[in-house]
Amino acid sequence: MHRIPEKLWTAGKGSSVKCFLCPHHCVIGEGMWGLCRTRTNRKGALYSVAYGNPCSVAVDPIEKKPLYHFLTGTDILSIATAGCNFHCLNCQNWTISQASPLSTGKRNLSPAQVVQTALRYKVPSIAFTYTEPTVFYEYMYDIAVLAHENGLKTVMVSNGYLDPEPLAALVPYLDAANIDLKCFDDKTYRHLTGGKLQPVLDTLLTMGKSGVWTEITHLIVPGITDDPVQFRSMCRWLTSNGFAFAPLHISRFFPTYKLPHLMPTSIEHLTRAKTIALEYGIRFVYPGNVPDDIESHTFCPGCGNVVVERHQYNVVKRLIENGRCSFCHTFIPGVWDIQDPAL
Repeated sequence: MHRIPEKLWTAGKGSSVKCFLCPHHCVIGEGMWGLCRTRTNRKGALYSVAYGNPCSVAVDPIEKKPLYHFLTGTDILSIATAGCNFHCLNCQNWTISQASPLSTGKRNLSPAQVVQTALRYKVPSIAFTYTEPTVFYEYMYDIAVLAHENGLKTVMVSNGYLDPEPLAALVPYLDAANIDLKCFDDKTYRHLTGGKLQPVLDTLLTMGKSGVWTEITHLIVPGITDDPVQFRSMCRWLTSNGFAFAPLHISRFFPTYKLPHLMPTSIEHLTRAKTIALEYGIRFVYPGNVPDDIESHTFCPGCGNVVVERHQYNVVKRLIENGRCSFCHTFIPGVWDIQDPAL
């Protein structure tokens, strides 16, 4: 077990401790566990069983995160531990997200070994993904620092449910993120995930101000997150807060976990949502989990030509030079090459 720095928790009444990693602020009694199943109280101190104990390490196409405007066409080393601070009814990875790292086997992979693995596979970046990186925060942080020291980029694929102080400490070592914005209604957020909306919006604002390239995923779940009024409010908030040029991935739901009785999201609903997002000024909208590859292409907002052509998760053609459309030279926001800053 890895002892968690005292700045992320305080001693409570008796032998309890209070965790300040995420907005749940769990009060954890002696021998008990936080909601995320990764943090435990041992003799009045907080420990992580996630540190150095990944349940999954793999090389993926970066489009799979999904990230469409960040080092597009490259591979990325993906790493995750078990555990999550949300309990989403629709979770696709529930077998690991709703488990403890103690139940998924012990890998004993240090931050240095993770970075060396990325270098050995000659990938330019490392992603903290699959479950929820917040719950293996200390492990992620140490990997990110070492990654930057070795010239690698870092990516966090997250629900955004992280307290401001640990997020502020992390962002200097993050290059990109995909934040999952589940819906735009607090009651629905609590029902679907067990969390609240505002902390996720606060995380998005911090990412935007910090220069971390940020893309957003929104899953449309029939009967739960498919309210067009809420979706319009979400699009209005995004464009009003500096995210008009942040790619919005509108994903199709398929029945899973605790929602096996629902129907998949219709293609027509995704098409309507894309139209609404474009009407509100979001420039790059990508319907996901759909059969038509054209929805994954990147189109130049200037001339309308395809500047990135994708087939599933593979980039077939890229017509962007120095961040600009090869046809009309319109600027295409993103981090297209390893030397580019977040734009």
